[in-house]
Amino acid sequence: MNYSIEKITTLIGARRIGTADAQIRWLLTDSRSLCFPEETLFFALKTPRNDGHRYIEDLYRRGVRNFVVENNSQLKNANFLVVPSPLAALQRLAERHRDEFDIPVVGITGSNGKTMVKEWLYQVLSPDHNVTRSPKSYNSQIGVPLSVWLLNEQTDVALIEAGISQPGEMQALADIIQPTIGVLTSLGAPHQENFRSLEEKCMEKLQLFHDAKVIIYNADDDLVSRCIRRSGFKGQRIGWHKELTKDGIEISFNAHPSTLNAQSSMLKAQSYTLPFIDDASVECSLAVAATALYLGVTPEQLQDRMARLEPVAMRLEVKEGQRGCTLINDSYNSDINSLDIALDFMQRRPDHQGRCRTLILSDIQQSGMATSELYREVNDLCMKRGIDKFIGIGPDISAQSSTFHLSPSTFFPTTEAFLASDTFRSLHDEVILIKGARQFGFDRITELLEQKVHETILEVNLNAVVDNLNYYRSFLKPETKIVCMVKADAYGAGAVEVAKTLQDHRVDYLAVAVADEGVELRRNGITQNIMIMNPEMTTFKTMFDYELEPEVYSFRLMDALIRAAEKEGITDWPVHIKLDTGMHRLGFDPEKDMDELISRLTHQNAIIPRSVFSHFVGSDSDDFDNFSRMQFEKFDRASLQLQSAFSHHILRHMDNSAGIEHFPERQLDMCRLGLGLYGIDPYSKIENGELEMENYDNQTSADSADGKKLSSAGLDNTSNHNSEFSILNSRLQCVSTLKTTILQLRHVPKEETVGYSRKGILTRDSLIAAIPIGYADGLNRHLGRGACYCLVNGQKAPYVGNICMDVAMIDVTDIPHVHEGDVVEIFGTNLPVTVLSGVLDTIPYEVLTAVSGRVKKVYFQD
Repeated sequence: MNYSIEKITTLIGARRIGTADAQIRWLLTDSRSLCFPEETLFFALKTPRNDGHRYIEDLYRRGVRNFVVENNSQLKNANFLVVPSPLAALQRLAERHRDEFDIPVVGITGSNGKTMVKEWLYQVLSPDHNVTRSPKSYNSQIGVPLSVWLLNEQTDVALIEAGISQPGEMQALADIIQPTIGVLTSLGAPHQENFRSLEEKCMEKLQLFHDAKVIIYNADDDLVSRCIRRSGFKGQRIGWHKELTKDGIEISFNAHPSTLNAQSSMLKAQSYTLPFIDDASVECSLAVAATALYLGVTPEQLQDRMARLEPVAMRLEVKEGQRGCTLINDSYNSDINSLDIALDFMQRRPDHQGRCRTLILSDIQQSGMATSELYREVNDLCMKRGIDKFIGIGPDISAQSSTFHLSPSTFFPTTEAFLASDTFRSLHDEVILIKGARQFGFDRITELLEQKVHETILEVNLNAVVDNLNYYRSFLKPETKIVCMVKADAYGAGAVEVAKTLQDHRVDYLAVAVADEGVELRRNGITQNIMIMNPEMTTFKTMFDYELEPEVYSFRLMDALIRAAEKEGITDWPVHIKLDTGMHRLGFDPEKDMDELISRLTHQNAIIPRSVFSHFVGSDSDDFDNFSRMQFEKFDRASLQLQSAFSHHILRHMDNSAGIEHFPERQLDMCRLGLGLYGIDPYSKIENGELEMENYDNQTSADSADGKKLSSAGLDNTSNHNSEFSILNSRLQCVSTLKTTILQLRHVPKEETVGYSRKGILTRDSLIAAIPIGYADGLNRHLGRGACYCLVNGQKAPYVGNICMDVAMIDVTDIPHVHEGDVVEIFGTNLPVTVLSGVLDTIPYEVLTAVSGRVKKVYFQD
């Protein structure tokens, strides 16, 4: 739903500075999440650590023209709505938006389980309803209004979470959500430190349901039942009961008053199968079942849908550990309720080996309980859940050591002290729950206990992506926009994760080759503008559905796109006009086609040019500077001619990665960043590793079958294998590192052969290592038979014989202290990918994008 800026000004009671017309569709509080600047209203919120007013100029540069602020401001063609509090204005606007809808709105609050209930309700209701729900855990004073803003004309049921951390917060959320149905999940310790009692917190949460028609709750919880009676709630109360019987858990519902409507008449005892066995899931399923039945889901539908519930993303991780251990990692938070959930998960996890169950627990902070009472309860939970061994870490829990009656129980003041102890070194054949607050750094415990899996992986350094982005941004004017290329799965690095990182760092556009790549990004939560560089006519509908912006390079393509848009009733779909200034690949002729192009564009309204661009042929080399100048002159004339035919501003861009650095004076409105983003310098005086590989031909211990004699002296491992490239690329950071491990070591005598077709003939007694990577993983066969090398323990190990589909063999004879399981670097931080591309007489793009999908990607950032 769109609101005019005039209507919003009235709804929030603002004083308006500016007269520009605007229709608002998007509300923005985090400047990094900008997607559609022309339809965005930015709320400059102030927090203890930040002030949204700082980002107004940046957002204005990126196209935002509507702002809600505290202070008088003025920028050309912009609207500033001045209010005492942008947060209060955001909440008031959401409240007025909520007033437009007469639909069932389910408000969900509690201490634990809100997100699980919301997501499971969505799964149960969505087959019959158009459900709008809070994204992720948008349940705060900011998240709730943003969630409610998502309600639209198609919504017939809404599911909105509400969370509070202190008294006095719920009333504002109640005014925004205005729930017709209230669901109260379990109460617990989170944020208890700000409340005098659990009862006070319960009463605060119940304010959400003051005007609701019905409240759904756990009737077995005496505190909740008492608080509901005390609250004076006048609507219908539906409580669930569960009783453990010999046949399982028996569920019943109890509705008050006794006169039930048609829907709630089905709230008699029901049975359903749940694909989860832990207490937390059972508890959440009861709230889901009661709410679904009240909303008209039949018992038969409930049974079918509950049995097919999918798990909500949990923070518990189960990993295989060393020395016969299994690790359950739950170091996201630490409170008494989440501890009980984790212990229940551990207790119900089958372990046919009968191993010791161990809990490693840090101090529990901000519980709102007296320390002695808190750890007595922890001890009771451990006893009840079958913990055999207890390890406590932190000063508070150590001070309460006498409270714990488990044997053995050991305590350490810090994580470092535990890691240095015999207790840590003696862990074996145990199921270990690792549960700690983040500040205790329990990820170090997990890392040291985790089994190191021998596999081929591509490590992707997301920090390096950001560093490289910022390096190229340093060449740009503040107002120059940037397009980041994430085509071909982000040059092999994984488009989804790279795109998330780029979106978080406020790039203006992402670009992919085909529509399917754009769809994958959209399905994984990417909301940034996406450009399709090679659109196919069969994918027009897909581009419309997923808000993807195609490149247009020919009259045939343009006419087909216009027809498709008109058929869908679409107007002003943004497109990007490509001009061929010398690449002679795709594009309109800037000297022959401009009049016809402008005529066709201006005599229709289905599409509208958002940008116009061309490609430099040789920006990576000084040798082509004259040709580059000629290209730019052609583009400059033609693009200005196009702009003169339209009143709106058309973005112009021609610089690529090399051009940003080589031709900063030609950056225009926008630049396209590709290979440089991934740490490869495209503007280099050395071609594709050629200096690195010279004099390498005769440095291996094998003969090729065609009789070419190779040296048996081995490689000079004292040489700096990448010194030239380290110097040249010191300003760019390596993003992708392809690694594997040594599967097996074998001593092979002189004159034996290695690999298929006996191509690797040894000229000396050799130590040969087999590594689990082959041409099916993207390791080119032409790197074999001594043509190139990998690194083992930082030293060169040449490939011996033919590279196989799944395995390659390398010579490690001259590398000391080699063991099975050692890490092997195929390319990356220490062995530039340009070395491989130089041997193959190709470009780095080909090597990077050849990495197979079966190679696991591991992402990391500081």
